[in-house]
Parts: sequence; C-alpha cells; structure tokens
Amino acid sequence: MAHPRTYLLREAMGETIRDLRIHQGRTLREVSQEAQVSLGYLSEIERGQKEASSEVLSSIAEAFSLTLGELISQVATTALAHESEAVIFLPRLAA
Repeated sequence: MAHPRTYLLREAMGETIRDLRIHQGRTLREVSQEAQVSLGYLSEIERGQKEASSEVLSSIAEAFSLTLGELISQVATTALAHESEAVIFLPRLAA
C-alpha cells in the first residue's frame, strides 16, 4: 500500500495565504503590492512552490492586517486539518 504524499509547511502556508486573500475578496496583485512582494513570487508562495522568509511572511501578514503569529497560527490550523483528513481508519478484524 502506497503512503500518502507528505503535506509540506510551504503548502499549508500557501493554502492559508490564498484562503485569506480570497476570503477578503482581494486579488493577487493587490496583496502583492501591499506586501511589497512580486506578483510572481506571491503566486509561487500561494501554490506551495516557494518557501518565504520570515520577513516576507511578516509583510504578507501585515497586508492581511494580521501579526506574523496570527498568520502562523492559521497555517498550523490548516496543516492540522489536512493531516486529519489524511488519516485512514481500518476496521478491526475479529480474532
């Protein structure tokens, strides 16, 4: 049986940032300008292709009116939710 692919921190970060942006009804361009991050780089972060530095994450958090800690907390929630979906429960076999 194949093991599920590992869910990476950069993927949880990207998913969280994309969800925040969409929830606020903002475009990628708007957030990238406010956070002073290139549009292409922010897009790669959202897609989980690039890992952002703490400085970039802090700028992105500010663009969403969050602290870095609040953003990281939301990322942890995203990661935990994804991990709980990946758990497979097998029925107990009678002995």
